[in-house]
Amino acid sequence: MSIIGWIILGLLAGAIAKVLLPGRDPGGFIGTTLIGVAGAFIGGWISARWLDHPISKQFFDGATWAAAIGGSLVLLIIYRVLFGNSRN
Repeated sequence: MSIIGWIILGLLAGAIAKVLLPGRDPGGFIGTTLIGVAGAFIGGWISARWLDHPISKQFFDGATWAAAIGGSLVLLIIYRVLFGNSRN
């Protein structure tokens, strides 16, 4: 998959992570989708590096999507913990 494919996958993964983890985000929808792009890259790297599951070159591979969404969820949780407003 090309870089543009990973960016598109990350945007979609960020939107899916937002649906799976509802609530108010400090960065809003745009911040969440950018976190999704970073999460897709990080999730793919972790999957290939430490889980011994190389990411497929196909866009519609389930493991690729799971890694991207998982990375997005982890980054979104970290982002909320670090920058979220606990009074809301």
